[in-house]
Amino acid sequence: MDQFIIDGGRPLRGSVAISGSKNAALPILIATLLTDESCVVENVPVKLRDIKTTIRLLESLGKRVEVSGQTVRTWTHGSLKTQAPYELVKQMRASVLAAGPLLARFGLVRVPIPGGCAIGLRPIDIHLRGFDDLGARRIADHGDVILSAPALKPGPLKLKFPSVGATENLMMAAAALPGATTIENAAREPEIADLARFLERMGAQVRGAGSSRVSIRGSLKLSGCRHRVIPDRIEAGTFMLAAAASQGHVRLEGAEPAHLQAVIRCMRQAGAKLDPCRGGIEVSMSGRPRPVSIKTAPYPGFPTDLQAPWMAWMCLAQGKARIREEVFENRFLHAAELARMGARIGVGGHDAVTEGVEALNGAPIMASDIRAGAALLVAALAASGRTVLQRVYHIDRGYEKVEQKLRRLGASLRRVNR
Repeated sequence: MDQFIIDGGRPLRGSVAISGSKNAALPILIATLLTDESCVVENVPVKLRDIKTTIRLLESLGKRVEVSGQTVRTWTHGSLKTQAPYELVKQMRASVLAAGPLLARFGLVRVPIPGGCAIGLRPIDIHLRGFDDLGARRIADHGDVILSAPALKPGPLKLKFPSVGATENLMMAAAALPGATTIENAAREPEIADLARFLERMGAQVRGAGSSRVSIRGSLKLSGCRHRVIPDRIEAGTFMLAAAASQGHVRLEGAEPAHLQAVIRCMRQAGAKLDPCRGGIEVSMSGRPRPVSIKTAPYPGFPTDLQAPWMAWMCLAQGKARIREEVFENRFLHAAELARMGARIGVGGHDAVTEGVEALNGAPIMASDIRAGAALLVAALAASGRTVLQRVYHIDRGYEKVEQKLRRLGASLRRVNR
């Protein structure tokens, strides 16, 4: 099993290119199930485990997939299957997004119900209720849910929570239905807007993506198209925090400042210097940060996927900072590992309070999920001495070539297999 060995305390300096967004690429690749024609998706982080799993999912459903560099081409020869295999769904919860396209096209789909994960249960009930409102019938069978509908009917939908996955799933289903579907209380993330652009290129009409009300006028026949995925704002935010925690100066090429306004605002309050520049963002920091409390929220609020790296930086602040997690339950597992490095953190319910220390110290630590792994990496880069970070396969799910990128910025980091 791979692990990282990091000798911390070196300021990150230089420039690094931000990869295409994993969270945008996943639904866009799955949306190619809406057509048999050739689709070309560029700027895909193809080295990520979740992207590789998505490609395997598409192939298991009957898609042909060709990867060249950062470009993925899909097309269909023959008929598609309507059952997603459990062995893939259990590896990646986003596999459930195949339900929308397959149900809309074929009137039948069988998908395993995803189980819990380290950051909570994350149920798919919002997806299922949306399909109910479109006219689907569902039954549970041996851990799967079977959805059927001779003809889904477009119409008004209202989500009880602005779930990103449910918004994407229902948008894809609506794109294949003649008539107008509206989604109220929709997720507003940039990845939603990117999926909307892809669906429009396929022939659907989408209005309001990026707002809380999305309207889709679909078509029975969608066409192939070419699309370039937006940059990964979570990768960019993680590198921003790593640069600040290491007291470095880094240019993030390709990062989109408009997608990170909440994080940029909070980092500036904490004393970091962030300058949106042509084609990216420059980040620099000197000294310990001021304590800044944050509360996670759906976009455009502070992203839950950057809560853990933010906590790592606040462990070095000159005072106490409160971190409230409002999106997922059980998302403070990284706090215990940060404490092994000398951090002072109190956790209770949805809240964690950090009391900053002058320095963190290297230690053997272990990642529990993607973003917890990112937080521990941020802490290790800032810490004095050597850190051995285990279970880096979690990090590999969300950060492409992370060790090469960090070494390019001057980090002392190597991957070894135990």
